[in-house]
Amino acid sequence: MSRKIFLAGASGVIGRRLAPLLVNAGYEVFGTTRSDAKAAELEEAGVKPIVVDVFDGPALSLVMATVQPDIVIHQLTDLSVGLDPKLIAEAIGRNARIRSEGTKNLVAAAAVAGSGRLIAQSIAWAYAPGPQPYLESAPLDLSAEGTRAISVQGVATLERLTVASPPLAGVVLRYGQLYGPATGSDEPKGPAPVHVDAAAHAALLAIERGTPGLFNIADDSGFVSIEKARRELGWDPGYRIAGRKLPR
Repeated sequence: MSRKIFLAGASGVIGRRLAPLLVNAGYEVFGTTRSDAKAAELEEAGVKPIVVDVFDGPALSLVMATVQPDIVIHQLTDLSVGLDPKLIAEAIGRNARIRSEGTKNLVAAAAVAGSGRLIAQSIAWAYAPGPQPYLESAPLDLSAEGTRAISVQGVATLERLTVASPPLAGVVLRYGQLYGPATGSDEPKGPAPVHVDAAAHAALLAIERGTPGLFNIADDSGFVSIEKARRELGWDPGYRIAGRKLPR
């Protein structure tokens, strides 16, 4: 019997690249979305769609208890590609809420469902100023101000809930700035870029490999160290999906 995966955010930028990788690897994938239209797209990709809002804790717990997944993968965000700069501050607040309240609901639902592993999306540019490349042990920028403070606090909550909620074995993937299909940028951008395909592949690798904890997932630009991900996950930032028809 194939292992079950509950992919929260299956219709998102990374989720849409990750879902087919999981299906092709032989996992039974249940993917969440808030849109009936996107549910149909997931079904075409071999995913069993679930329309649910992560902020509806009781509904989330009910569907996860029904699925009883072995692994939960948290790829939820609320930052749309090409967002009007005037709306960024509001979007950052919504995203922080997903990382705090949404992650809390996912952790609670996964615990009730008896899941064994939680893999969650974080970011690689929330470190406090210090020597580069940043190791995973470097402190987060908890003294930040303004909208960065909102974002970093959300990240800190997500990471704490993920790695400190036994009996779940929590893995946090600190992704760099995404580029590639459906990201809004075809070329690397920011201090720690990462191709969306390589980001998705890291989540696939984290299912079976790597000790619970934190992993920087970015191109080898010198901003963050990716040696831990290379060593423990066998991850390669040059990974690209080829020969598969995936949604763009």
